[in-house]
Amino acid sequence: MDPRSLAHAAEILDQADAVVVAAGAGIGVDSGLPDFRGDTGFWNAYPALAAAGLRFAEIACPDSFATDPELAWGFYGHRLDLYRRTVPHAGFDILRRWTERAPAGGFVFTSNVDGQFQRAGLAAGRIAECHGSIHWLQCTRPCSDTLWPADELVVEIDAAACRWRAPLPRCPRCGAGARPNILMFGDGAWLPGRSAAQLDALAGWLRGVRRPVVVEIGAGTAVPSVRHFTHQVLHEHDGCLIRLNPRESRVPGALHVGLAAGALDGLLALDAALAAG
Repeated sequence: MDPRSLAHAAEILDQADAVVVAAGAGIGVDSGLPDFRGDTGFWNAYPALAAAGLRFAEIACPDSFATDPELAWGFYGHRLDLYRRTVPHAGFDILRRWTERAPAGGFVFTSNVDGQFQRAGLAAGRIAECHGSIHWLQCTRPCSDTLWPADELVVEIDAAACRWRAPLPRCPRCGAGARPNILMFGDGAWLPGRSAAQLDALAGWLRGVRRPVVVEIGAGTAVPSVRHFTHQVLHEHDGCLIRLNPRESRVPGALHVGLAAGALDGLLALDAALAAG
């Protein structure tokens, strides 16, 4: 990483009134989580689905819970168990400290559904999960807007076959099948209320801050939800951007900083530059 870019980024952070963390799948790679980059990356993580010729968009869709719920829950059950067992890397603690030291605090916007920010100790009321969370469940019909936590769900899967082995999760209201409260591909049944409330809280917080810095991490252009949010903050709130991405670090102007680095390496280097400040 260019020392001048690091120094510039540290200066932006030091002067920021508020810190907005905008995170995509790349932030979890250093914790050992797959980012499903392309079909090859997805199939490497789930060889049983590769053998069946199923692409990510074909299993991560609401139809899969109707056509083969054991396979759908094998996939999502494996992910739920993985996320429960994963320890967030040290970069999450760095982000927590930055948000706590900023005069107006901080807020997280993420397309990730893994709950790693909450697990790392960032305030749950300052996290917006635009695609939902695997740690919350909903009815597949859905029979109502009710969500319930997945805390009591015991994961029993045949990992080699990627199939659920226990009785399938059910809606406690109507008995229909349950599914994670995650926005899937071609999803007309997702219940967005929880995520919408989080996004409303984020919007209200942003209206009260000045000089926000967006620390964007591991967010590419293939699924651009996080990048769209980043540029919205830059345009509407006169923010500055620090973008950490090993492959797509280009930024939209000289006021911003792009660091060609993964999440952990970039955050450690930036934290060191800020401390040396």
